[in-house]
Amino acid sequence: MGADLVRADLVSRPAIRVVAGVSGSLGSLTALHRAASEARVRGAALSAVLAWEPPGGDIPHRGGPCPTSTAAWRSMAADRLTEALDTAFGSAGPGVPLERLVVLGKPGTVLLAVADRPDDLLVIGAGPRGRLRRAMWPSVGRYCLAHACCPVLAVPPSPLHRTLDAVHRRNAWKLPLDTQGLTEIR
Repeated sequence: MGADLVRADLVSRPAIRVVAGVSGSLGSLTALHRAASEARVRGAALSAVLAWEPPGGDIPHRGGPCPTSTAAWRSMAADRLTEALDTAFGSAGPGVPLERLVVLGKPGTVLLAVADRPDDLLVIGAGPRGRLRRAMWPSVGRYCLAHACCPVLAVPPSPLHRTLDAVHRRNAWKLPLDTQGLTEIR
C-alpha cells in the first residue's frame, strides 16, 4: 500500500519545472507570462523565484543584521513577489501549479540553485543592455546562460518596454511631447 501512495504522489506532481526569475520589473513580468505559457505547454509546474539581498549587500562579516530586520526585509521581498504575481496574472492565476520562492542571495546564484535539474527550464527577462548599463550592473541573464545545467530561455523586452523607456527619457530630459499624432483620427 505504501508503494501506491508514493506512485500517486508522483503522478500528481509534474516531473518538470519551469523556473522564472521575478523582480517586479516590466521585463520580469514579460518573462513570467512566457514561463506560464511554457509550463502550460509542457504540463509543468511554475516556480516563481524572487532573490533578495539586505540593503547594503550581504554583511555577515560585520556580525550581520538584526534578526528582526532580516525578517522585515524577507517579508517585503515576499510582498513584492505577491504583487508581481498579482500584476502578471490577477486573481485567475497562471493556470498551472505555482510554487512561490523567496530566497536570500544573488539573483543568478539563486536561480541556478533552484533550476538545478537537467529537465528544468529557466526563463529570465533579457532587459535592454547598453554599454554603460553592462559595465555598471552585471547581467543576471548572462550569468545564467553561462552557468546553467538546464535550458535557459531569455525573453526579450516587449515593444511596450521600449516605448515606456523613450517616454521616461523624454520626461527626464524635460523634452516636449508631440501630441499631434494622439489627436488625429485614422
